[in-house]
Amino acid sequence: MTLLQPDEIQAGLSALPGWSGDTAGLRRDYRFVDFAAAIEAVGRIAEVAEAMNHHPDIDIRWNTVSLTVATHSEGGVTAGDLELAGRISAVADADH
Repeated sequence: MTLLQPDEIQAGLSALPGWSGDTAGLRRDYRFVDFAAAIEAVGRIAEVAEAMNHHPDIDIRWNTVSLTVATHSEGGVTAGDLELAGRISAVADADH
C-alpha cells in the first residue's frame, strides 16, 4: 500500500467525525457508560479488524477506549487505515 500525503489524510478524516490524525496515525477516543460496555465495543472492533486483517492499537482505561490506526509495515497512514477507521466508526459510534 502507498503512504498517504498529509492533504489526503485530512481529506479522508473530513468524512470520519471524531477522528484526528497525521502521517503517523489516525486517532480516536471512545467513552462508554462503563468498563463492560467498553470491552463489548472492543470485541466488535476486533471482529472488524480481523475481517480486514488490519489491526488498530487499542488502549482501554475503564470506560475509555483509545484507538490508533496506522500501517506499521509501511511506516504511516494508507488508504486501508482510513477504511478501517470508517468501519470501526460504523460499529462503535452507536454505543458511546
